[in-house]
Amino acid sequence: MTTLIRMEGIKKVFTTDEVETHALSDIHFSITKGEYVAISGPSGCGKTTLLSILGLLDAPSGGVYELAGHRVETLSPADRARVRNRQIGFIFQAFNLIGDLTVAENVELPLTYREDMSASERKDRVARALERVGMSHRAKHFPAQLSGGQQQRVAVARAVAGDPAILLADEPTGNLDSKNGEAVMALLQELHGQGSTICMVTHDHRYAQHASREVHLFDGKVVQPAMMGAA
Repeated sequence: MTTLIRMEGIKKVFTTDEVETHALSDIHFSITKGEYVAISGPSGCGKTTLLSILGLLDAPSGGVYELAGHRVETLSPADRARVRNRQIGFIFQAFNLIGDLTVAENVELPLTYREDMSASERKDRVARALERVGMSHRAKHFPAQLSGGQQQRVAVARAVAGDPAILLADEPTGNLDSKNGEAVMALLQELHGQGSTICMVTHDHRYAQHASREVHLFDGKVVQPAMMGAA
């Protein structure tokens, strides 16, 4: 299997005038292409910090991070933005849809930053992404006209439209009731079945069981990687 993500000795230290906080310590972690990994652990254990580094939203204080075979921890801000746009799809807890854009326009927005992509290709990708999540019939609607579960489906469509190497999901069910939460988890499992590589942060063990592998964090360290049966 192809290793898509490799982290060796990753650490993250936040420093203020009075205190030094070690958010991550000596993280050794890898994800292979096509894998579905859940990162779980209690609040404050470093899950979101790790996901921010995985998604190039933050840089580690030390260690090696390779994405698709390339060292990324020392990239310039401009190069990080380019890699993030092309290689990573984000699914956030709060959906992060823009209220005055239609569903289709929200999905298309990240693609507009790809200078080598024509308008017709963007439209085709948006249509395919919305079809994958069952939201084609809502393409011209605005976020306020959708339920929470539908908004998260649109957010998933936005994440997959660019055909990223990996999908990073940060508590994707956190703002949903249990029924819609299960529907989003089923959607992620369907995308995984279609070949998507997924890394999901969750504090809910029930949802972590949907993944093929669960990685436990505690106090900024990996404490118990465990193989899980997909639910």
